[in-house]
Amino acid sequence: MTTTFEKIFKIVGTIPKGKVMTYGQVAKLAEISNPQVVGYAMNANKRLHQIPCHRVVGKTGALTGYAMGGIEVKRKLLQSEGVEFLDDRTINLSVSLYQP
Repeated sequence: MTTTFEKIFKIVGTIPKGKVMTYGQVAKLAEISNPQVVGYAMNANKRLHQIPCHRVVGKTGALTGYAMGGIEVKRKLLQSEGVEFLDDRTINLSVSLYQP
């Protein structure tokens, strides 16, 4: 049986470089009613090279917590992948949102 976190990790693992998904998108695809569960899974992620948790953002494109160094590290990772920003803490979702 697949656990909820495994479902989430599988979905997040498909987000390509240069793109992001929102917690709500991931929750919907994983058939979870509460997007906060996605945040809990991202915080528990131990396979950073396989599960790019830095590519999951808030519903407005806002950067949210990142357990592996904070929001500044998350921003730098996303910028290095070519994700487009509106400002230092907000992703341009009209350009960088991944919709599988």
